[in-house]
Amino acid sequence: MPPEPAPASPFSDPQLVARYAEGPPRLVPGFADMQRMTTLLLAERVPDHGRVLVVGAGGGLELKVFAQAHAGWTFDGIDPAPEMIRLAEQTLGPLASRVQLHAGTVDRAPEGPFDAATCLLTMHFVPVDERRRMAAEIHRRLRPGAPFVVVHMSLPPSEGDRATWLSRYTAFAASSGIEFENAEAARQAVATRLTILTPEQDEAILREAGFSDVGLFYAGFTFRGWVAYA
Repeated sequence: MPPEPAPASPFSDPQLVARYAEGPPRLVPGFADMQRMTTLLLAERVPDHGRVLVVGAGGGLELKVFAQAHAGWTFDGIDPAPEMIRLAEQTLGPLASRVQLHAGTVDRAPEGPFDAATCLLTMHFVPVDERRRMAAEIHRRLRPGAPFVVVHMSLPPSEGDRATWLSRYTAFAASSGIEFENAEAARQAVATRLTILTPEQDEAILREAGFSDVGLFYAGFTFRGWVAYA
């Protein structure tokens, strides 16, 4: 029997891509402040004319925030979804002149060395072994001491605790104006389709990749964010 075809990426759906910018602020608690905190963490070590690698850059939301905050920084953004790369170009507008966008996985990113890297709201889409490889490839492209900021879903191990936190994810989405049925469908998709590790596992992957001084800087219901250094 031939293998079943792999399910299409949701980011290949033109309607979903067109509405992408509406989603994160309604699903991720403190989304704008999380981006601002990320910018401040990068600025602690990135020079005035630094070069930043943005992994999972499709949509361009964080690229726009970073570029507006620091006029001297340049960026390389990598994302596997061509539709999301095109959306990033539209989102950036005139800021796109300081950004090189690349379609593909982190293997297609330039070698660097970069002064910093980010990976926001991406790793929970990636299986464990691939996540380990991604973290190592990002580390390899950074200057010694460069910051890496990563944010994604991360939940405790027990089934009961996970169910509680995912219910809160639904409640937050509904309180943000998403129809409850759609919020509940999103929760079901998160629970069954994403690879969500525990915070301890997430931190261990960063250390295994060679990062040090791993520190939690953000927690919003089902989401966690860390800064670590190459």
